[in-house]
Amino acid sequence: MARGERMTSFNARAVRADTPMMKRDVNGRPLTYLDSASSSLPPRAVIEAMSRYYELHHANVHRGVYTTANEATEIFEGARVAVADFIHAPGGADEVVFTHGTTESFNLLAKSWGAANLREGDVVLVSEMEHHANIVPWFQLREINGIEVRFIPVDDDYRLDLTDIDRLMEGVRLLSVTGMSNVLGTINPLGELAALAHRRGALFAVDGAQSIAHLPTDVAALDIDFLAFSAHKMLGPTGLGVFWTRREILADMPPFLGGGGMILDVRTDGYTPAGGPTRFEAGTPAIAETAGLSAAIRYLGGLGMDNVAAHEHELTIDALERLEKEFSGRVRVIGPADATSRGGVLSLDVEGVHPHDVAQILDQYGVCVRPGHHCAKPLMRRFGLAATARASFGPYSLTSDTDVLIEALGEAVSLFG
Repeated sequence: MARGERMTSFNARAVRADTPMMKRDVNGRPLTYLDSASSSLPPRAVIEAMSRYYELHHANVHRGVYTTANEATEIFEGARVAVADFIHAPGGADEVVFTHGTTESFNLLAKSWGAANLREGDVVLVSEMEHHANIVPWFQLREINGIEVRFIPVDDDYRLDLTDIDRLMEGVRLLSVTGMSNVLGTINPLGELAALAHRRGALFAVDGAQSIAHLPTDVAALDIDFLAFSAHKMLGPTGLGVFWTRREILADMPPFLGGGGMILDVRTDGYTPAGGPTRFEAGTPAIAETAGLSAAIRYLGGLGMDNVAAHEHELTIDALERLEKEFSGRVRVIGPADATSRGGVLSLDVEGVHPHDVAQILDQYGVCVRPGHHCAKPLMRRFGLAATARASFGPYSLTSDTDVLIEALGEAVSLFG
């Protein structure tokens, strides 16, 4: 088996065989899917779990008392348990809130916990490498109550520059950073940052959208206070996200959305919200999607997250070495050159070629990459870029995908050379 495909308890070729979309041809070539950072491909088990829900169990949850309604509720609440186990939530399922995605989870954090606990002059500290989901809600809160939003800079090695962190932490009530950059692939030292925040009396939030499907996640071991992530980044369906926090914090957070499902009582003089996660889940939730998320978690658990991380690490080392060898001076990887503490995200800046043109040429070879600013404009401005063409690995990726990527990039470099 080639480098990047050797594993002890999982075989990337078997994962690929489990993934229906991988059987497609695009423009006369086999699909080479290198856009997992944008959205990962679900295995057949996830698709079948969602179909089975619609075929056999479809009903609203927490309402009916008939058999299929009870079955739907069991599926929905079972997904909450599965998530809690996957991230090692110390308080179990009572700490897991379902949202529409990471973006909504951060809006929940800002507009519920933030609005209730932060006042004018309080500081939220984020980093220059954040996705807009972990920036814009804080700017919106600043417009309402006058908080200050600060940024940890990113150094020339594409890592957080913590040299001035003591000054940056003055007055900080919340430190909120990504677990892994969706542009740079940089894996941040979450345990160190959590300890730093707690020493200063601040809470610590993590954007786990990129890290959740590529690294083991243990919220208790990391000692973090908030975690947000999306199902579609971890082999699951779109339209479903998770917000996690410790039970005692969640109990003091006011509801974010109002309406059906999130109440204990409604009267003509007011309302009483429900307790636990339910108070944040107004309206009919994404029930079928929770069935898919449960299946995705079981699938990833079967692979072993340590194995997934090791597999993608090998692929990343191989790709970085080959890109440097083939295109030195013509193709720049925007991210750490050292694969230590780095994930399988390769943002490419091809000299003299717009990233959208690169992506279109690659598409002719069946290669899927993401051109654009990746919802990280502050980071792009930091490095003087408008966009990159981003390739990213998943557990189904093989070194043969890198072969095709390099072949197609060679065409792009030659065409515009």
